[in-house]
Amino acid sequence: MEARFEDAFLKALQKHASIKKLVQKKVDLILENPVAFGEPLKANWQGFYSFPVKRNFIIIYLYCEACRKKGDDAVVLCHDCAEMPDNTVKFVLLGPHDMAYGI
Repeated sequence: MEARFEDAFLKALQKHASIKKLVQKKVDLILENPVAFGEPLKANWQGFYSFPVKRNFIIIYLYCEACRKKGDDAVVLCHDCAEMPDNTVKFVLLGPHDMAYGI
């Protein structure tokens, strides 16, 4: 699996450096099997998955192969979609549940 990290994810990781090791463990789990560990999201977040880091703290990511197979790429509209191999996991956001979803 190939991991890509969006700027927003990396910025949040710097901000929450105290949980960096825990985030790394969760990223490693996701990379082992992105579909098995993540929860598929709906509505405005169609095509994305979430995975808890700790109680109210989540990772939001995309798995390119699943996105394409489900036809979610027509909704997600990644600017670099055509360049990404199917085995790519894009880590998009990291943060407290409500902040990550923009609530």
